[in-house]
Amino acid sequence: MPEHKIDPNKWIDSYSDYLFNYTITRVSDREIAQDLVQDTFFAGLKSMKNFKGEASERTWLVSILKRKIIDHYRKINSNKGKAEVRIAYNSDSETEGDWLEERVADPFDRTAEDNLENEELGLAIHKCIGKLPEKQATVFKMKTLLGYETEAICKELDITASNLWVIIHRARTAMAECLKQNWF
Repeated sequence: MPEHKIDPNKWIDSYSDYLFNYTITRVSDREIAQDLVQDTFFAGLKSMKNFKGEASERTWLVSILKRKIIDHYRKINSNKGKAEVRIAYNSDSETEGDWLEERVADPFDRTAEDNLENEELGLAIHKCIGKLPEKQATVFKMKTLLGYETEAICKELDITASNLWVIIHRARTAMAECLKQNWF
């Protein structure tokens, strides 16, 4: 297995767009997303000695970024945060819930058009979340974006687990339909 190398001089050119698009779909705020990517690069520089070369440079930076996003949500909510976005974008059960990143252009084969598409997708996701009824949007964000446990959401919102799953299902269905109309 070849060992991966690290070259911080190329990080901005090679990874800033990918990391920003990854972040903006999770934090909904351009300035916060930019700050988190900058924090990621800074943390990467500080911990370069910990890079073992077992993963690619991009994978290593994404793992740092995920921790930065989690820390961001922990500061806001003082609850456990996890930043993974999973969306059912069609009714085909085989692909239902595929990772959103699979729908984004390959960051190593970027064109100006790809960059624009990724930015538009992030904006479309936030627009669709904004169209959800308030309770659906809150539950969707807590469960899907922040990774709260079912029990914690139920307790905080005073709802039953079965009610939570009905709300999540409706939110995901609405998100899929909205993204289908506005993006895919």
